[in-house]
Amino acid sequence: MHNTTAILNNFGSEGWELVQVLQGPEGGLVAYLKRPVQAA
Repeated sequence: MHNTTAILNNFGSEGWELVQVLQGPEGGLVAYLKRPVQAA
């Protein structure tokens, strides 16, 4: 779980927001994240 926290915190530092965590079809967890669209 500590590794999962570090991964999610890393995404957070890059501007991603955790929206939802669901159980995947094979039993693992699936995290949905979002962030604003970057202008090109």
